[in-house]
Amino acid sequence: MTDRRFTWAEFFSYGFRPFFLFAFTFAALSMAAWLAWIGLHAMNGQVLRPTIAIAPHEWHAHEMLFGYTLAAITGFFLTAVPNWTSSKPVHGPILALLSAVWLIGRAAIWFSAYLPAFVVAALDLAFIPLLLLLVAKALFQRWAPRNFVFVPILTLLFIANALAHAQWTGLLNGVSGTAYRLALDTIVLLIAIIGGRVVPAFTTNALRREGHEILPVSRKPLDILSVASIAILIVAELIEPHGPVAGTVALVAAVANAIRLAGWRGLQTLGEPIVWVLHLAYAWLVAGLAFKAAAHFGMLSEATAIHALTVGAAGSMTLAVMTRAALGHTGRALKVGPMITAAYLLISVSAITRIAVPAWLPQFYNEGMVAAGGLWMLAYAIVAVVYWPILTLPRISARAAASGDA
Repeated sequence: MTDRRFTWAEFFSYGFRPFFLFAFTFAALSMAAWLAWIGLHAMNGQVLRPTIAIAPHEWHAHEMLFGYTLAAITGFFLTAVPNWTSSKPVHGPILALLSAVWLIGRAAIWFSAYLPAFVVAALDLAFIPLLLLLVAKALFQRWAPRNFVFVPILTLLFIANALAHAQWTGLLNGVSGTAYRLALDTIVLLIAIIGGRVVPAFTTNALRREGHEILPVSRKPLDILSVASIAILIVAELIEPHGPVAGTVALVAAVANAIRLAGWRGLQTLGEPIVWVLHLAYAWLVAGLAFKAAAHFGMLSEATAIHALTVGAAGSMTLAVMTRAALGHTGRALKVGPMITAAYLLISVSAITRIAVPAWLPQFYNEGMVAAGGLWMLAYAIVAVVYWPILTLPRISARAAASGDA
C-alpha cells in the first residue's frame, strides 16, 4: 500500500507541487487583500500604516503578473522542460531554494514600506534569473530551437519587472505602464506558443478516445503568423504604446489566432471540461487581442483588453494547464469533477463581470470590481482546497487510480 503521508522530500520532488500550490493559494489570498482595499476605499477609509510602499493598484497589477502568473509559469516550466529534454527535474534543496526566493519576493513587496526600495528590488528580482539558470541549463543539454524560445520570454519578464522596480526606486520615471504592458504582452505570447502545442494535442487525444474521425488541424504558416504577430505587437507597443500601428498588428493577431482556434474542433469537446477549458482560454486570448485593437483605435477602454487577457486568457489558461498537469503527474485520471468545472466557469464569469460592469453600469463600478474579484477568489479557493492533497501527498499508485481511491 502506498504511504499517503506528507513529506518534504515528496513535496519538493517536482516543481509543479510547490509552485502550483503557491499559485492557487496566492491567487485567492492576494485577491482578498485587493478586495479589502476596494471596500475600504469605497467607504472613504484609509490604512493609517500601510505595509506596501506603492499604490494599491500597482501592487495588484504587479502581484497578479509577477506573483500569481509567474508561479504558474514556473510550475509549468519545471514540469515540462524535463519532459522536453529527458533531463532530471529540479528537486530537493534547489527546488526548496527557488520556492523560498519566490516567497521572499512576495513578502518583500508586501512589506516594502519597511524596507529600502533597492532591497525590495534585489529580493524580488532574484527569482527570474535563478529560474532562467535552471531552465536554460536543461534546455542546453538537449538543444531544440522550438524550446529555446522560452529563454527570451523569461528574459523579457525579468526586464519588465526590472522596469517596475526602476520606477519604485526612483531610477526612472513613468515606466511602470511600460513594465506591465511588456509583461502582459509577453505572457500573451507564451499562451499563444504553449496553447498552439497543448490545445490541439490534448484535443486530438480526447477525440480519438471517443472515436471521432474529424480531428484538430494545425497549419504551420498560420501557427507562425499567430505567434509572430503577437511578437511584433510587443515591439509595436514598446515603440508606440497607443495608436493605429499597434492596433493594426493586434487586429491581425486576433484574426490569425481566431482562425487557428477554429481549426482545433473545440465544440466537439463540450463533454470534457478539462479539454474545453483550454479552448475557452484561447478564445479569451482572441477576444483580448481584438479588444486591444479596438482600444488602440479609440473604440473602447484599454482596461477592457487588459482584463480580458489577464483574468480571461491568463487566468483560464494557467488554471487549465495546472489542474491537468497536477493530475497527470500524480498518477490520476485526466478528469475533473463538478467543483473544478465550476471553477473554470467562475473565472470566465469573473472576466465578463470585470469588463461589462464598468462599460455598461459605471454607477456600480466598485460593486462590479468586488463581484469580479469575489468570483476569482472563490474559483481559486475551490481549486486550492481540491488540489491541496493532490499537490502535497505522494503520487497514487496505478491500482489506486484505477479503483478511484485517490
